[in-house]
Amino acid sequence: MQFMKKLFAVVDMTEGRPWEKILLFTIPMLLGNIAQQLYNTVDSVVVGNFVGDNALAAVGSAGPVLNLLLVLFVGVGMGASITVSQYYGAKNRTGLSHVVGNCIILTVFATIFVMVVGTLAARPFLELLRTPDSIIDWCTGYLHILFLGSVGMAFYNILSGVLRGLGDSISALIYLVVASILNIILDLVFVINFHMGVSGVALATAIAQAVSAALCLRRLYQMRDLFDMGRTYMRWNQKYAMQIIQLGLPSGITQAIMSMSMIVVQSLTNSFGEQFIAANVIVQRVDGFAMLPNFSFGTAMTTYAGQNMGAKQTERVSKGAKQGTLLAVGTSTVLTVMILLFGKHLMGIFTNTPELTELSMQMMRILAAGYIAMAVTQSLSGVMRGAGDTMTPMWISIFQTVILRVPMAYLFCWLTRSEAYPQGRQEFIFVSLLVSWIIGCGVTCIFYARGKWKEKAII
Repeated sequence: MQFMKKLFAVVDMTEGRPWEKILLFTIPMLLGNIAQQLYNTVDSVVVGNFVGDNALAAVGSAGPVLNLLLVLFVGVGMGASITVSQYYGAKNRTGLSHVVGNCIILTVFATIFVMVVGTLAARPFLELLRTPDSIIDWCTGYLHILFLGSVGMAFYNILSGVLRGLGDSISALIYLVVASILNIILDLVFVINFHMGVSGVALATAIAQAVSAALCLRRLYQMRDLFDMGRTYMRWNQKYAMQIIQLGLPSGITQAIMSMSMIVVQSLTNSFGEQFIAANVIVQRVDGFAMLPNFSFGTAMTTYAGQNMGAKQTERVSKGAKQGTLLAVGTSTVLTVMILLFGKHLMGIFTNTPELTELSMQMMRILAAGYIAMAVTQSLSGVMRGAGDTMTPMWISIFQTVILRVPMAYLFCWLTRSEAYPQGRQEFIFVSLLVSWIIGCGVTCIFYARGKWKEKAII
């Protein structure tokens, strides 16, 4: 009972045992991330079972384009989380109030940009990726609905970043559970009852995300004991807006680079045909769940480091970094073993085609060891970001994806071409990803050990 009470409270990470604070913050955020992952997963399950494998491929092929144009939300959300956590740790109410107000203003600007550019650029991007003619119309319609309805996605991602910076990870969990249940209901209604196909799951996602965003905004208005949201603070302030942008921009660029690499590799993936595209979609969905502990601990470490750097407790940050990384590695190891043991049953949720299930599981076995390496990478990168050093993780990500992953994917496929495999061996697309994860982990450890991140706090 006492544990549950602690779990549902706002977490001040500047005092108490580091591992306990990190775990209390991570658990509800992990559950929330699982709920968020259900958005795309439910879309895939519904279209895969009620529309067909080509519809499943369409939803997956749209993913890289969607992610590329949503990097603004990721960047502002990360900048908001870091800035809020440091001002909260420093107990600077006025500064915190200005930061929250400018986060909302930046969200409005980012939403308008994505709605316009995303809608216009969707089909040209899909054509550039050599998306098969059999699914390109579905992909385009799916993206148009999501971009036009991106206001909910924007406000949820950024306002939940503000809540995390304040140490509140439970509110985002509750709101995502509500939105996920609504998304599942609307998916089934739009696809089965109204026969809307791929467009139906996109509309369901947009509506559900708008609900979660409205709930986040309501929660912020209830937190008047920590900051103010009057007219004075809901104005553009260059000092605070630039702090958010400067801290968030590298994370946005990182996400953009990752999305671009996915787009380039997606072009290679598309050359292997619809079945491998569909298998890739299934792997991405399972991969999304496998990565959730890593991303959750990474985000928790960002808030932990931010609050403690704001409170000028550098040694506490280092102590928490070790304990948090061990927690992340242990959790990721258990989850990886479970995927290897029961993954085939999980793959079967997405399709009724046995060959597709087996192909997906083969690709998943290749990636398995990489999830443990990513647990280390995400945790230590989270510490560096929270401390204010968002550039180092950005450069490591660029090295990992642009210098390593993309060239290796094309090189390995080219080297394995034969009469039986004129495009090369398709599994090497995933081998290149595994190798880049492991090398990226080593590089992250080196830069964390150098300790330059300790000098980057904005307060």
